Amino acid sequence: MNKTIASAALTAAAALAPVAALAEGHYVPGVEGIQAASVPPPGLYYLGYLVNYDIGSFRAPGSSSNLPGHNTGTVTALANRVVWISNTKLLGADYGMEAIVPVMRTSLTVNAAGISDSRSGVGDIYVGPLVLGWHGQQWDAVAAAGIWLDNASTSHPASPGKGFKSTMLTGGATYHFDAAKTVTGSALMRFERNGRNDAGFRPGNQITMEWGLGKNFGTVQAGLVGYSQWQVSDDSGAGASTHRSSRHAVGAEVVYPIPSAAVFLKAAAYKEVRAEAGTGAYPKGSLVRFTIVKSF
Repeated sequence: MNKTIASAALTAAAALAPVAALAEGHYVPGVEGIQAASVPPPGLYYLGYLVNYDIGSFRAPGSSSNLPGHNTGTVTALANRVVWISNTKLLGADYGMEAIVPVMRTSLTVNAAGISDSRSGVGDIYVGPLVLGWHGQQWDAVAAAGIWLDNASTSHPASPGKGFKSTMLTGGATYHFDAAKTVTGSALMRFERNGRNDAGFRPGNQITMEWGLGKNFGTVQAGLVGYSQWQVSDDSGAGASTHRSSRHAVGAEVVYPIPSAAVFLKAAAYKEVRAEAGTGAYPKGSLVRFTIVKSF
């Protein structure tokens, strides 16, 4: 990397380190997998997502090349999600609401920007007043809308907050290839329209696509999962460029139900196969997720 590129990488990494730990927007890809677009029947549900994202490298701004030097990080988060699905019908769908409260621990070592920082705290909270779930004979579909707040701290590079609000729209479908619903395919899309931070910088809007192909093996379900995430509009404000970030990952998931406790246990592992940075430094790594779903 020549001196000009290295200098630009340093500046961008230092400026955007607080938001570089997971992505440009709020939504973390890889938290949903097999049958991701299937909304449960009416009831109250708790979903706990324990996620560990191991950052093996940071991409230099505007490229798929690594920043120079030793640059790594780890983000461990427990996203606490509560979903309520009512008996009310809206547009032929079951109507519900949801909220997500993430608790995070982030450690960053970005020698290219002189950063070494670790922080823990409550992340930005998501409030979703609209969840719609449709159910056909061999298909399910979902649509949802909500807002990511900017309640969390942004005072240090590894602070859990993004520093801006985001509006998130969701849509997706699950298809069961047989009447017994033993083989399924699903795709779930999230669109985030990001707001501006206090410095006047606005990250570009982002689309995340998560997919899964699953098969039942007795009571256990297993299959392939993956995600892709694209920045679909340019950043704006001081230091913005026309470069757009993206990432792509593949992995596997296992789902184990415990009917007597009304619980589902899920485990998944992803490996990012490609990542390209936008305006600032961008991570590339691997993700491991454990999920518990409990109905009440």
